[in-house]
Amino acid sequence: MQQSKPRLAFIGLGVMGFPMAGHLSQRFELSVYNRSTDKTERWQASYRGRRAESAAAAVADADIVFCCLGADEDVEAMLVGEGGILSAMKQGALLCDHTTTSAELARRMGQAAGKSGVRFVDAPVSGGQKGAEDGVLTVMMGGAEADCESLYPVLECYAKRARRLGEVGSGQLTKMVNQICIAGLVQGLAEGIQFAKNAGLDAAEVVDVISQGAAQSWQMENRYKTMIEGKYDFGFAVEWMRKDLNYALAEARRNHSHLPVTALVDQFYSEVEALGGARWDTSSLLARLENASRKPSDGNKA
Repeated sequence: MQQSKPRLAFIGLGVMGFPMAGHLSQRFELSVYNRSTDKTERWQASYRGRRAESAAAAVADADIVFCCLGADEDVEAMLVGEGGILSAMKQGALLCDHTTTSAELARRMGQAAGKSGVRFVDAPVSGGQKGAEDGVLTVMMGGAEADCESLYPVLECYAKRARRLGEVGSGQLTKMVNQICIAGLVQGLAEGIQFAKNAGLDAAEVVDVISQGAAQSWQMENRYKTMIEGKYDFGFAVEWMRKDLNYALAEARRNHSHLPVTALVDQFYSEVEALGGARWDTSSLLARLENASRKPSDGNKA
């Protein structure tokens, strides 16, 4: 006897959630909810799915509920605040949170879910808006093994890879490692491009060559052209990266890790914000370097 497909709900139709929910709607019965109705209306114009008038209504009959929100406070309010969805979900349902949060928040929400008879998996993603649109995200999961296993057939709608890394909170810790590594890579790429320009080289040709060798990275392949052109509206926003790096730095203080490069790049991003670049993408570290190079008094300071 063939097992029936689970009913799904998706909360949060932002730049990531919008296409992720769209992929799910092509294969599953799906209810969606977003606080701003204009996004829901735009989503319905592109995909099929039921629009719920409230988050509680969206999750009431769902077997699996996905959330993709902004930060710790948004998740906490949605799950356990007034009218929180944990109280509306049916017993035994599974809540998969794709929001990037602190590991401490994930653990607390996991405990709250358990008290409500709901299973919980923290599952932040990597790959950005394009990865979400193309259905090739990477999902890092923390939760019970059986709960993560049950998610794999659904996650394949928009993920090229999904893996359980441990108990609840492990997904968020892994995402912190991801952001720590990206921060240093982007700063290195920004410095390399500026150096190439100042040395009188064709920066595009230089990166095209070195991207075929040991310097190759996703950031290099996908961001160098727009960086050289001074265009910074193609990816993950600086203000969101700072949020993520601050989660990592706070966790590092707890587990006694030393993250000097991460702390420095976070400082650099604060300078990008001061330039008006809070919504620029993370490759805008080059804009900070070029701004500094225009100030004679700065000398050779980074």
